Amino acid sequence: MGVAASAEIDPSAVIGPGCTIRPLVQVREYARLGPECVLARGAHIGPGVVVGRHCTIQDYAVIYEPSLLEDGVFVGAAAVFTNDTHPRAVNPDGTLRATDDRDLVGVTVRTGASIGAHAVCIAPLTIGRWAMVAAGAVVTENVPDYALVVGVPARRTGWVGRSGLPLRAEGDNRFVCPVTGEDYTEHDGILTRN
Repeated sequence: MGVAASAEIDPSAVIGPGCTIRPLVQVREYARLGPECVLARGAHIGPGVVVGRHCTIQDYAVIYEPSLLEDGVFVGAAAVFTNDTHPRAVNPDGTLRATDDRDLVGVTVRTGASIGAHAVCIAPLTIGRWAMVAAGAVVTENVPDYALVVGVPARRTGWVGRSGLPLRAEGDNRFVCPVTGEDYTEHDGILTRN
Protein backbone atom coordinates (compact mmCIF):
# COMPACT_ATOMS: atom_id res chain seq x y z
CA MET A 1 0.00 0.00 0.00
CA GLY A 2 1.02 3.59 -0.45
CA VAL A 3 1.59 6.18 -3.11
CA ALA A 4 4.32 5.81 -5.75
CA ALA A 5 6.78 8.69 -5.97
CA SER A 6 5.89 9.38 -9.62
CA ALA A 7 2.14 9.65 -8.94
CA GLU A 8 0.68 13.15 -9.25
CA ILE A 9 -1.85 13.79 -6.50
CA ASP A 10 -3.35 17.27 -6.39
CA PRO A 11 -3.18 18.75 -2.86
CA SER A 12 -6.97 19.28 -2.89
CA ALA A 13 -7.70 15.60 -3.65
CA VAL A 14 -8.87 13.37 -0.81
CA ILE A 15 -7.26 9.92 -0.62
CA GLY A 16 -8.90 7.40 1.71
CA PRO A 17 -6.84 5.27 4.08
CA GLY A 18 -5.25 2.11 2.74
CA CYS A 19 -5.22 3.18 -0.92
CA THR A 20 -2.54 1.85 -3.26
CA ILE A 21 -1.51 4.29 -5.98
CA ARG A 22 1.00 3.02 -8.53
CA PRO A 23 3.52 4.96 -10.69
CA LEU A 24 2.35 7.64 -13.14
CA VAL A 25 -1.18 7.86 -11.71
CA GLN A 26 -2.85 11.27 -11.83
CA VAL A 27 -5.49 12.22 -9.27
CA ARG A 28 -6.72 15.69 -10.16
CA GLU A 29 -8.07 18.54 -8.06
CA TYR A 30 -10.92 17.82 -5.66
CA ALA A 31 -11.15 14.15 -6.66
CA ARG A 32 -12.05 11.79 -3.81
CA LEU A 33 -10.98 8.18 -3.35
CA GLY A 34 -12.63 6.02 -0.72
CA PRO A 35 -10.66 3.67 1.53
CA GLU A 36 -8.62 0.76 0.17
CA CYS A 37 -8.79 1.63 -3.54
CA VAL A 38 -6.16 0.42 -5.99
CA LEU A 39 -5.12 2.68 -8.86
CA ALA A 40 -2.75 0.89 -11.24
CA ARG A 41 -0.01 2.42 -13.36
CA GLY A 42 -0.99 5.49 -15.34
CA ALA A 43 -4.64 5.67 -14.29
CA HIS A 44 -6.19 9.15 -14.60
CA ILE A 45 -8.85 10.40 -12.17
CA GLY A 46 -10.30 13.72 -13.34
CA PRO A 47 -11.16 16.80 -11.28
CA GLY A 48 -14.00 16.21 -8.83
CA VAL A 49 -14.41 12.51 -9.68
CA VAL A 50 -15.74 10.50 -6.74
CA VAL A 51 -14.55 6.91 -6.27
CA GLY A 52 -16.10 4.76 -3.53
CA ARG A 53 -14.39 2.28 -1.23
CA HIS A 54 -12.65 -0.90 -2.41
CA CYS A 55 -12.52 0.11 -6.09
CA THR A 56 -9.87 -1.13 -8.53
CA ILE A 57 -8.91 1.01 -11.51
CA GLN A 58 -6.40 -0.75 -13.73
CA ASP A 59 -3.52 0.51 -15.87
CA TYR A 60 -4.12 3.61 -18.00
CA ALA A 61 -7.87 3.78 -17.39
CA VAL A 62 -9.20 7.32 -17.85
CA ILE A 63 -12.07 8.49 -15.65
CA TYR A 64 -13.08 12.01 -16.68
CA GLU A 65 -15.10 14.36 -14.52
CA PRO A 66 -17.86 14.42 -13.29
CA SER A 67 -17.96 10.61 -12.99
CA LEU A 68 -19.07 8.75 -9.87
CA LEU A 69 -17.99 5.22 -8.98
CA GLU A 70 -19.79 3.64 -6.04
CA ASP A 71 -18.23 0.99 -3.79
CA GLY A 72 -16.53 -2.12 -5.15
CA VAL A 73 -16.29 -1.00 -8.80
CA PHE A 74 -13.72 -2.59 -11.13
CA VAL A 75 -12.43 -0.63 -14.14
CA GLY A 76 -10.23 -2.59 -16.57
CA ALA A 77 -7.05 -1.45 -18.24
CA ALA A 78 -7.33 1.45 -20.70
CA ALA A 79 -11.09 1.85 -20.23
CA VAL A 80 -12.31 5.38 -20.94
CA PHE A 81 -15.21 7.33 -19.47
CA THR A 82 -16.08 10.31 -21.71
CA ASN A 83 -17.57 13.58 -20.46
CA ASP A 84 -18.49 15.88 -23.36
CA THR A 85 -21.53 15.28 -25.58
CA HIS A 86 -20.32 17.75 -28.22
CA PRO A 87 -16.50 17.67 -28.13
CA ARG A 88 -14.68 20.33 -30.09
CA ALA A 89 -11.17 21.78 -29.70
CA VAL A 90 -12.18 25.10 -31.30
CA ASN A 91 -15.20 27.35 -31.59
CA PRO A 92 -16.86 27.94 -34.99
CA ASP A 93 -14.66 31.04 -35.45
CA GLY A 94 -11.51 28.94 -34.99
CA THR A 95 -10.61 30.21 -31.51
CA LEU A 96 -9.61 27.70 -28.87
CA ARG A 97 -12.61 26.40 -26.98
CA ALA A 98 -12.24 27.07 -23.25
CA THR A 99 -12.75 24.22 -20.81
CA ASP A 100 -15.40 26.32 -19.05
CA ASP A 101 -17.43 26.44 -22.29
CA ARG A 102 -18.00 22.69 -22.23
CA ASP A 103 -21.19 21.14 -20.82
CA LEU A 104 -19.65 18.25 -18.91
CA VAL A 105 -21.65 15.09 -18.24
CA GLY A 106 -20.55 12.01 -16.35
CA VAL A 107 -20.71 8.27 -16.09
CA THR A 108 -22.17 6.78 -12.92
CA VAL A 109 -21.13 3.23 -12.04
CA ARG A 110 -23.18 1.59 -9.31
CA THR A 111 -21.93 -0.75 -6.58
CA GLY A 112 -20.07 -3.88 -7.63
CA ALA A 113 -20.16 -3.26 -11.39
CA SER A 114 -17.21 -4.20 -13.63
CA ILE A 115 -15.99 -2.43 -16.75
CA GLY A 116 -13.76 -4.52 -19.05
CA ALA A 117 -10.42 -3.50 -20.52
CA HIS A 118 -10.57 -1.01 -23.39
CA ALA A 119 -14.30 -0.43 -22.91
CA VAL A 120 -15.55 3.06 -23.72
CA CYS A 121 -18.44 4.49 -21.71
CA ILE A 122 -20.08 7.42 -23.54
CA ALA A 123 -21.52 9.87 -21.00
CA PRO A 124 -24.10 10.57 -19.81
CA LEU A 125 -25.05 7.12 -18.65
CA THR A 126 -25.43 4.86 -15.63
CA ILE A 127 -24.08 1.34 -15.29
CA GLY A 128 -26.21 -0.62 -12.85
CA ARG A 129 -25.27 -2.54 -9.71
CA TRP A 130 -23.20 -5.68 -10.30
CA ALA A 131 -23.46 -5.23 -14.09
CA MET A 132 -20.60 -6.31 -16.34
CA VAL A 133 -19.37 -4.46 -19.42
CA ALA A 134 -17.31 -6.74 -21.69
CA ALA A 135 -13.80 -5.82 -22.78
CA GLY A 136 -13.83 -3.57 -25.83
CA ALA A 137 -17.52 -2.72 -25.56
CA VAL A 138 -18.77 0.78 -26.41
CA VAL A 139 -21.56 1.66 -23.98
CA THR A 140 -23.97 4.31 -25.26
CA GLU A 141 -27.07 3.57 -23.13
CA ASN A 142 -27.80 2.89 -19.47
CA VAL A 143 -27.00 -0.64 -18.33
CA PRO A 144 -29.49 -2.36 -15.96
CA ASP A 145 -28.43 -3.97 -12.68
CA TYR A 146 -26.81 -7.42 -13.20
CA ALA A 147 -26.74 -7.05 -17.01
CA LEU A 148 -23.91 -8.44 -19.13
CA VAL A 149 -23.37 -6.11 -22.11
CA VAL A 150 -21.04 -6.75 -25.06
CA GLY A 151 -20.28 -5.28 -28.47
CA VAL A 152 -20.28 -2.02 -30.38
CA PRO A 153 -22.66 -0.57 -29.46
CA ALA A 154 -23.05 -2.62 -26.28
CA ARG A 155 -26.18 -4.76 -25.98
CA ARG A 156 -27.37 -7.00 -23.17
CA THR A 157 -26.60 -10.66 -23.90
CA GLY A 158 -27.33 -12.10 -20.48
CA TRP A 159 -27.26 -11.63 -16.72
CA VAL A 160 -24.47 -11.96 -14.16
CA GLY A 161 -24.65 -12.40 -10.42
CA ARG A 162 -22.59 -10.73 -7.72
CA SER A 163 -19.91 -13.38 -8.30
CA GLY A 164 -19.41 -12.04 -11.84
CA LEU A 165 -20.33 -15.33 -13.50
CA PRO A 166 -23.29 -15.70 -15.88
CA LEU A 167 -26.54 -16.66 -14.20
CA ARG A 168 -28.11 -20.02 -15.02
CA ALA A 169 -31.67 -19.84 -16.41
CA GLU A 170 -34.07 -21.96 -14.37
CA GLY A 171 -37.31 -21.27 -16.29
CA ASP A 172 -40.25 -19.03 -15.35
CA ASN A 173 -37.96 -15.97 -15.57
CA ARG A 174 -35.82 -17.30 -12.69
CA PHE A 175 -32.03 -17.26 -12.69
CA VAL A 176 -29.53 -18.72 -10.22
CA CYS A 177 -25.90 -17.88 -9.57
CA PRO A 178 -23.77 -21.04 -10.01
CA VAL A 179 -21.34 -19.85 -7.31
CA THR A 180 -23.46 -18.34 -4.54
CA GLY A 181 -26.82 -20.01 -5.24
CA GLU A 182 -28.47 -16.58 -5.12
CA ASP A 183 -31.85 -16.53 -6.83
CA TYR A 184 -33.04 -13.79 -9.24
CA THR A 185 -36.22 -12.99 -11.15
CA GLU A 186 -36.51 -11.10 -14.45
CA HIS A 187 -39.55 -8.94 -15.16
CA ASP A 188 -39.78 -6.60 -18.17
CA GLY A 189 -36.01 -6.55 -18.72
CA ILE A 190 -35.21 -5.85 -15.08
CA LEU A 191 -33.50 -8.42 -12.86
CA THR A 192 -34.05 -8.41 -9.11
CA ARG A 193 -32.45 -10.52 -6.44
CA ASN A 194 -34.96 -12.55 -4.41
